[in-house]
Amino acid sequence: MTESLKHMRNIGIMAHIDAGKTTVTERILYYTGRTHKIGEVHDGAATMDWMVQEQERGITITAAATTCFWNDHRINIIDTPGHVDFTIEVERSLRVLDGAIGVFCAVAAVQPQSETVWRQANRYGVPRIAFVNKMDRVGADFDHVLTKMRERLKCQPVALQLPMGQAETFVGQIDLLKMKAYRYDSESLGASILEEEIPEEFLSDATAARERMVEAIADGDDDIATRFLEGEAIATEDLRAAIRRGCLALTLVPVLLGSAFKNKGVQPLLDAVVDYLPSPVDVKPVRGLKPASVKAVEAVPRPFEDGDYETRPADASAPFAALAFKIMNDPYVGTLTYFRVYSGTFSAGSVANNPGKDKRERVTRLLQMHANKREDVESASAGEIVAAVGLRYTTTGDTLCDEKAPIILERMVFPEPVISIVIEPRTKADQEKLAQSLQRLAVEDPSFRVSADAETGQTLISGMGELHLEIIVDRLMREFKVDAAIGKPQVAYRETVGAVAQGEGKFIRQMVGKGQYGHVWLEVAPTPRGSGITFSNTAKEEAVPAIYVAAVEKGVRESADNGALIGYPMLDVSVKLFDGSFDLADSSEQAFRIAGSLAFREAARRSVVQLLEPVFDVEVTVPEEHLGDVIGDINRRRGHVVDIEENFGLKAIRAQVPLSEMFGYATSVRSLTQGRASYAMQFHHYEPVPRTVQEVIVAKAGGSLS
Repeated sequence: MTESLKHMRNIGIMAHIDAGKTTVTERILYYTGRTHKIGEVHDGAATMDWMVQEQERGITITAAATTCFWNDHRINIIDTPGHVDFTIEVERSLRVLDGAIGVFCAVAAVQPQSETVWRQANRYGVPRIAFVNKMDRVGADFDHVLTKMRERLKCQPVALQLPMGQAETFVGQIDLLKMKAYRYDSESLGASILEEEIPEEFLSDATAARERMVEAIADGDDDIATRFLEGEAIATEDLRAAIRRGCLALTLVPVLLGSAFKNKGVQPLLDAVVDYLPSPVDVKPVRGLKPASVKAVEAVPRPFEDGDYETRPADASAPFAALAFKIMNDPYVGTLTYFRVYSGTFSAGSVANNPGKDKRERVTRLLQMHANKREDVESASAGEIVAAVGLRYTTTGDTLCDEKAPIILERMVFPEPVISIVIEPRTKADQEKLAQSLQRLAVEDPSFRVSADAETGQTLISGMGELHLEIIVDRLMREFKVDAAIGKPQVAYRETVGAVAQGEGKFIRQMVGKGQYGHVWLEVAPTPRGSGITFSNTAKEEAVPAIYVAAVEKGVRESADNGALIGYPMLDVSVKLFDGSFDLADSSEQAFRIAGSLAFREAARRSVVQLLEPVFDVEVTVPEEHLGDVIGDINRRRGHVVDIEENFGLKAIRAQVPLSEMFGYATSVRSLTQGRASYAMQFHHYEPVPRTVQEVIVAKAGGSLS
């Protein structure tokens, strides 16, 4: 079984929107024989973009899985979205993948969402190869892409190929390992590759490029470095092995090139997937927590220790362990749960344990997915990605495992929504249908939230951007047949404390029989952005017994979720329990939970609560003659310019702008530039709202700054 695992690759294809990910995937499916016709994105016929909304807009919205075979290797592929609003799809895909292909546009180089997905891959330690696409486009520059990869992604790209021509003169590539030139036969849609000697006009450049390649490989490999310095000839297979070692160790990124749309360069990319990206046995055994340790830590809070963890090897004979990473509603089979099997084997009709929810789940069917098409399979073993039918309790991030060997694998971190809109059913008949439909969509997409406005009772839906919510509403109307009215977008603000402050919370109720008594003193203080809510206890046992500390923390976190100014969740606050009192007869966990909530609210108000707003990275590509107008407009939107780069006769402005000022920006920037500018934006961080702006927001919400 280990041998078959060595011949398996679980990979994702990721990039900025319109870099050509889906086009690359379509060629991969065609050249591997998985499909017999190339589907084009611009025709709405791409196999992997099967949703109506994807076909209409020409973008990928949901991650789609498929399987193909190349050189006796099985390749499981997940094609991920490039739009920032659907970054959750990339996040959960990278969590279960062993390797990835980063696709870059040869003209635009490293774009904002490329940086985001690259950081996500860094966080999960996913080895990558890069494919510089669109080498046939006017303005294509292979060296420029390599430079931007070093600058923006802080990685070490190693070019394994050299282009033969660029833009309209691009005809193929030179393989720097074999020192051969490749051209592609247009009659066979690039399926036939013509290998030839390197043309004379490219020979000197190719020789120099190979020297640079070997030198870059030697920088991270002692064996190659020694042989390189001694002037020894290094065999191609030895170089390949060194590239593979560097790729798996994340010390280098092999870079290939081509034009997927013109059917050039995809087969060598497939060879690179097989040669350099890891198999399930090349990555570390997956690590998870013992359920007993999780319960112990919940009862008496403490950091997890090494003894709380155990591992599962990529072995079909080991105990079964899998991670559910995607939920999807299928109109024909019901709820589909995608999961990656890390160890063991699982058969259709069997029962699995969901230790996180303490539930048993029976899987009625196992399916191998090809976009939205399904094929029944009898079982799934270590390394495989399949979909299950019949799971009732499992949601994204849950573990499925052998009942006799329980384990809880690391859950995924989901981004917080940054924008909300009010949604209301148009008729009474739609009311119940709307609630059920929203619940199903929220289970599918953890970055989509549904809540009720505490004051008006209206239903709020929250997501990662305007397009994200637009797609949700479109699906409600088409898939779920719900007719609803939509309100204006609202920014998802956050709150934090402005200074160190203390607060007292008392909850005392005298009743016949047992009363209620809880009394605590808390201190709050601001912490660096991104640190969340942290809780510590320095109170003496005789003031607040240890059995009540967890209840106080629970009360604090509940209060923080509801905010202290106008109801937005609080961020970046350290809370210290330092004093209090209790009553032997009347104290209870409930009383201390309420006291903790009251004390936190009082301390937060004394600290002068600050409102935080989401700030987005914005990159605008604009002709130079409109540069001043666009910068002036960014300044008027309370933004500040971070950098301005030259981009083939255009200017690329990188700025940070509050989301609240970016509504309707597409229309504005088109008007300013006569329709010649383009822009992309992605969430960057939260920062304090200026005092004057905060006063206006609070006044509209009916709150108080005191």
